[in-house]
Amino acid sequence: MTYNVVLCGCGAMAKGWLRAVQSTPDLRDALSLVGLVDLDLNVARALADEFNLGPVTIGTDLREVLEKTRADIVFDVVIPAARHSVVRTALAYGCHVLSEKPMSSSMSEAADLIKAANAAGKIHSVVQNRRFISGVRRMRRFVESGVIGDITAIHCDFFIGPHFGGFREKMDNVLLLDMAIHTFDAARYVSGKLPLSVYCLETNPRGSWYAHGASANAVFQLSDDVVFTYRGSWCAEGERTSWESTWRLVGTKGMLTWDGEENFKASVAGGQDGLLRGFTSIEVPPPANEEETHGHASVIADFLSAIRTGRTPETAGQDNIKSLAMVFGAIESARSGRSVDLAA
Repeated sequence: MTYNVVLCGCGAMAKGWLRAVQSTPDLRDALSLVGLVDLDLNVARALADEFNLGPVTIGTDLREVLEKTRADIVFDVVIPAARHSVVRTALAYGCHVLSEKPMSSSMSEAADLIKAANAAGKIHSVVQNRRFISGVRRMRRFVESGVIGDITAIHCDFFIGPHFGGFREKMDNVLLLDMAIHTFDAARYVSGKLPLSVYCLETNPRGSWYAHGASANAVFQLSDDVVFTYRGSWCAEGERTSWESTWRLVGTKGMLTWDGEENFKASVAGGQDGLLRGFTSIEVPPPANEEETHGHASVIADFLSAIRTGRTPETAGQDNIKSLAMVFGAIESARSGRSVDLAA
């Protein structure tokens, strides 16, 4: 079956979605892009030309384009402030929706979208594409193997200085809301734990080119007494970390480190006598399923599989809201100066 798709939001982010579809034969065969929606028609037309989309309905109003195209799916790539309205509209027209992250601009709007999707009998899922990469899948498989025992702590560092221009440099809480959710979601996925509370210090360091919140330091309590710490900055010039952060997973029997790129190191306790017992290095196996490691393409494939089978996709709204709660909890903690309960 071929599904008709309307893409809403034709800026730079949309290009990653279209590249994933056009470069993946199964997706290219299953999806027919029939409409583009953007407030700037020239941006939409330029996208259509760049990706050789052929005859496609272009407009500034999602309702009108959905009326003309009778789409099955809406790809939602709008700015966060517009997400609630776009998803609500798409669901009302009987479309399944795959949204860019964050899922919503508030927890109340996110909860409303879950209710709306359930009422419509449609799937609303979120593109947490960083969850669908080899490194994150390898960490999850390694933790599940039990080689380093029970996880007790996860520590992540993220230090990069991107000069985006555009809406990000005007956002409040820019690091937490627009980027940190990738690491928060991955930590929740890798550990298999639930977020319970957070304490966060958010700053906008001297020299920052962002309006607000380019740096954050957060400590999360996860279920089973697991601690997750995040140290990040989006205005850190100099030698950067990976976009995926650098990771250290501490278990009861050993540790795993990942540089966010190609380098993994894992070890368990050694057998030496004395104060420090040394360590024994161990191999980190590849991901269990290579087809789940292609970022955007794997997210879209998981979404399509859920539509076809009726199962719940991995990043469905009812799951992704837990990662969103980590973001808004960290923002609330930074504003109040107090620890915030996430268990509710």
